[in-house]
This record gives sequence, C-alpha cells and structure tokens, in this order.
Amino acid sequence: MTTTFPVVNRMNQQVSAWESQNDRRSIFLNCYALMTTNMLRAVEDQQFHDSPWVTELLHRFADYYFDALTAYDARSTAPAVWQLAFDAAVDSRYHVLQHLILGVNAHINYDLVFVLVDMLCCEWNDLTPQQRQSRYEDHCLVNTIIYQTIDIVQDQVVERYSPAMDLVDKAMLRADEWLLHKMIATWREEVWHGAHQLLACDCQSDTERVSQQVEQRTVHRAHAILGQRGVRGLLELM
Repeated sequence: MTTTFPVVNRMNQQVSAWESQNDRRSIFLNCYALMTTNMLRAVEDQQFHDSPWVTELLHRFADYYFDALTAYDARSTAPAVWQLAFDAAVDSRYHVLQHLILGVNAHINYDLVFVLVDMLCCEWNDLTPQQRQSRYEDHCLVNTIIYQTIDIVQDQVVERYSPAMDLVDKAMLRADEWLLHKMIATWREEVWHGAHQLLACDCQSDTERVSQQVEQRTVHRAHAILGQRGVRGLLELM
C-alpha cells in the first residue's frame, strides 16, 4: 500500500496549481516531492540511525522552502538565491534542467546549511563522537536515496518538459545520472562542513560572516546555472 505524507501532499497540491498556470516553479517542486517521498519511505523502513531526527529534519527542510516561497509571493525579502530561482521560472529562455538545478542549488547549498545548524546547535556539544558520526552517516545516506530517485525525476519531470531529454538519457546510459549525483553529493559534503563552520562560530559577527559566505557561494552558483559565467562557471559547479 502506498503511504501518503502530509508534507508531500502539500507539495503536490502546489505543483498541480502551478502546472495549471504553466508556472515553471513546478519543475523543482515536483522533483522535491518525489525526493521527499522516497526519504520518508526510507525513514519508515528504518534505514537511518535516528528516524525521528531525520523526520524532523525533512519537515524543517520543507518549511524553509515554503517560507522562501511565501516571502517571494508576498513580495517580501526572500533569500537572494531563491529570488533568482523563482524569477527565472517566468523566463522562457531557460531549460528545464536549469530550473531544476537552480532549485537544487538554493535548497541544498543554502537552506540545508541552516537547517542542519537548527537541528544540531542544541545537541552538538553533548553528542559523543559515535553519535556525531551517526548524524553524518544519516546525512550521507540521503545521497544514495537521491541517486535512486534521479531516474524517476528524469522520466516523470524532466522529459515531460523536454521530451528530447529521453534521447539524451538513452544515449548516455547512466552517465548523466552519475554526473548529477556526483555534483549533489559534492555539494552536500560541502554543506555538512559549512554547518560545522557555523556551529563553531563563537560570536555574532563570525556567524554573520560565514552566513554571508554561504549566501554568496549559492548566488555565485545560481549565476553559473543561468549561463552568466560561461563554460568555466558551469565546470565549477562540479
């Protein structure tokens, strides 16, 4: 029996609304809903060391996305990297993959850093080395689940918007999935270390400095995804 999850239902309802309006913000959110479904199923299957901790992290992660969306729609101050991603959705020049990776960049390279800090800040100093390692291993297991979901995302999301991508997928066998997985895994490793940097800050000025570095890095990558930094910028994404 297929399990339904309230947070995924919320995502899918928004996707349906956007698809009826030809709003390309649906591309990333559709992908995100598929990924979240598989993460929560993995939690149900007891694949993580600490299922309640991972469940809370997944829901806080989704809250960050919806908070950015609410701010953007209210013409309030959304994070700069989300502002770029949401603005790009109305520009027909951009490919489905650019819309998708813009969202991945914003949600992983920006949001996830701060979600991890939210989750770890009150417990980190009290965790044993083994418990810290377990947190890290749960973080890394997500990479495997992402890899297992990429093919579904290609079939159900990317190829709907760009049917020619089916030919690319077949021609490259699984090389395209591997490249995307490698990029995301590299980003998520960087995110883990970025969260550690923030946890180690011992004053507000240090926290602000590191937070600004996180934002600048994600905005820099967003410009590269949009093709504004040439081939070199695209190569640096990896």
